Amino acid sequence: MPETLSSHSIRELHRQYVQKAEDCPDRVLSQMKEDPRSGVKRIYKQLRRRENRRNSELQRLEKMLECERKFWWSGISRVAGVDEAGIGPLAGPVVAAAVIFPPETLIEGVDDSKRLDAQRRSLLADEILQKALSASIGISSVDEIDRLNVYQAGLLAMKRALDGLSVEPEHVLVDGRVVPGLSKPQERLVKGDQRSFVIAAASIIAKTRRDQLMLALDEEYPGYGFARHKGYGTAEHREALKRLGPAAPHRRSFVLIREPIHSLFDDWTSSGAGS
Repeated sequence: MPETLSSHSIRELHRQYVQKAEDCPDRVLSQMKEDPRSGVKRIYKQLRRRENRRNSELQRLEKMLECERKFWWSGISRVAGVDEAGIGPLAGPVVAAAVIFPPETLIEGVDDSKRLDAQRRSLLADEILQKALSASIGISSVDEIDRLNVYQAGLLAMKRALDGLSVEPEHVLVDGRVVPGLSKPQERLVKGDQRSFVIAAASIIAKTRRDQLMLALDEEYPGYGFARHKGYGTAEHREALKRLGPAAPHRRSFVLIREPIHSLFDDWTSSGAGS
């Protein structure tokens, strides 16, 4: 970029710095601020807003990385985060993921998976897997959920995810639980998927994988709407259960599946609990 912007059209500046989102040097930003053209001033304001958003995002991530850095800076480099997805649904497995990053890895946008839409989760999941030192999935089946109860099945899925890592962790950060049977020290973090970068990354991988499994179940068991509600007890799902009855992916140990479907959902609706 030359010393002056006057030789560059507004369209060129917009294409380079807004559409292509290239980094704009401070020198060029300063020139934009002083440029008399109204179109350049609009681009300048857009770039400033984008810079402010990015700075806020980096501050958020720096806060999330505090949990990991206390280990990284003490010489413990292999810090695993583990989280699960699928405790609440009426159907489908529980899926857990464990992730280890090289120290000081940072991926913009990583957050609690529940705060992200499906497209953003999918893009982030790809980047997480590319940058992770190791990542692994653990699954507890519907049969295991019914046999053990869903809480214990979630712990089992997390243990399997951790056991599947190709690199042995030195310390484990767990979202809100204590995983039994680990040989390595672990730390339970309440709302860990909002407080720890590596747990948030694990939550994205777990949620993305579980959604993929529910899409496959939608093809195998049409009519229940698994692709849309992912097994949760939405009105659509409850109506499908009334109409079709439970299928193999449904958790028979859950009261909403175990009890007679029609009478149970009639009671649920009349009491207002389903609203």
